Amino acid sequence: MRHTISYASLPALLASLLLLGGCATAPPKPVEPPKDTSPNAPFELEEASVAELQRRMTAKEFTAQAITQLYLERIARLDDAGPQLNAVIEINPEALKIAEALDTERAAGKVRGPLHGVPVLLKDNIDTADSMQTSAGSLALVGHPAPADAGLVARLRDAGAVILGKTNLSEWANYRASRSTSGWSARGGQTRSPYVLDRNPCGSSSGSAVAIAANLAALAVATETDGSIVCPAAVNGVVGIKPTVGLVSRSGIVPIAPSQDTAGPVARSVTDAALLLGVLAGADSRDKASWDADKKKTDYLRALDPAALRGVRVGVLRSYSSFNPEVEAAYERSIGKLLEAGAALVDPVKLANTDKVAAAEQVVLAYEFKTSLNAYLATRNGMPVASLAELIQWNSTHAAQELALFGQDLLQAAQKLGGLNDKAYKQALANLRRYARKDGLDALMKKHKIDVLVVPTNNPAWVTDPVNGDHYTGGSSSIAATAGYPSITVPMGQVRELPVGLSFIGPAWSEAKLLGYAYAFEQVVKARKPPKFLPTIPE
Repeated sequence: MRHTISYASLPALLASLLLLGGCATAPPKPVEPPKDTSPNAPFELEEASVAELQRRMTAKEFTAQAITQLYLERIARLDDAGPQLNAVIEINPEALKIAEALDTERAAGKVRGPLHGVPVLLKDNIDTADSMQTSAGSLALVGHPAPADAGLVARLRDAGAVILGKTNLSEWANYRASRSTSGWSARGGQTRSPYVLDRNPCGSSSGSAVAIAANLAALAVATETDGSIVCPAAVNGVVGIKPTVGLVSRSGIVPIAPSQDTAGPVARSVTDAALLLGVLAGADSRDKASWDADKKKTDYLRALDPAALRGVRVGVLRSYSSFNPEVEAAYERSIGKLLEAGAALVDPVKLANTDKVAAAEQVVLAYEFKTSLNAYLATRNGMPVASLAELIQWNSTHAAQELALFGQDLLQAAQKLGGLNDKAYKQALANLRRYARKDGLDALMKKHKIDVLVVPTNNPAWVTDPVNGDHYTGGSSSIAATAGYPSITVPMGQVRELPVGLSFIGPAWSEAKLLGYAYAFEQVVKARKPPKFLPTIPE
């Protein structure tokens, strides 16, 4: 594939790897590469939680280096070879050295927190001030690495996380063409669903969700403007959190629209997602929207109560449950589980102004993309392009690599627009905030005295089709995305081997409450199932 580390050389790199002892001066014991290269071969860290990894490091069963190496071997077996998931676009060549330094700290009695020594993957639109690229999947941004860490990356490093690598994505976070193929980028190729390989992983955070579903790392960071965290998380059977806009800094992230952009966690459990959110959340001087984040964040792990749904008023959005009869059946079963957990249902409720929200969103995204991308590109020296206009021309010049599958009509439409002082933009933004917030979610929740809305996240994964593009047939991500409010998707079952998720949506800054509800639901349904890497849906 395209990783920057040679796996053939790993045994030599591991001459000093410590399987036991947790001390930099202990006798080295190299890890042997796995002999079984089949996708379903036993994996020592299968479904391992962050707490489990910490327990094993504390008990000196593993070092951070050993854990990092095992995930590197897993990536080599499943991402580069075997089913070739194409989830990881680049390996951090410093990952083992970072892990070694963190092992030394642990041996000296310094443990930074629950992420100390834990490997984390980042979506390839998040800046890292190291040798790795930040390209948004585009060959036009391959050149010099970013000059500074994104705000959230600095927080991860301070917390002791091992930055393992970057994940593939829908190129430009799926804001390039109206007929695109999710999970494809010119730099990384097509990411594949680990559940059924000919199915689409959704996007744009395709690689982040697939990597966690396939146990290529402990945790991943994704980004969303509308659906890019929750859709891939749901169709790949993992937990995804789309936070309130401003809870997590966006500095150093390739943007689409600041009014909706956010980063968020992807994990195999609500607990791990909550833990990662607690590290990511916080104020950053480089992102004005985050300046109140320290006041709004809390200890999210304390919210994880199996009884959190008792007496909670849950709004049931039936109008979003008719995507697919089998999804509707899974939704009905989930509603029953919510009742078992003590929730009080308000069934049904209806969200107003959805057409007006959709129309305003398209205008806002187009205007903000041009302005925010130009501002981001100004921070990147040595790139082949320095503006949206130059990007469009670069793509046309390199059409064989960039435009072979689909075009760039969204880029071209955005380039034709004016700035953020245009009357059309100001009116669209005002309409979006009114219809999505005041007359939308806020009004609905106030009218029915609702604590949380629950709705299927989206349909099961469709067959990847590079000729016609995505066959997306319905989803609920826009409800929270357009309002800038939080949502959490949790596995609720499978439809013919394909995972489907349930979304919990609430008002601004309600992450802690939503995590409690999601955790209580997760404990009742226990719907997370590891992938089987099937070639297609069995008949």
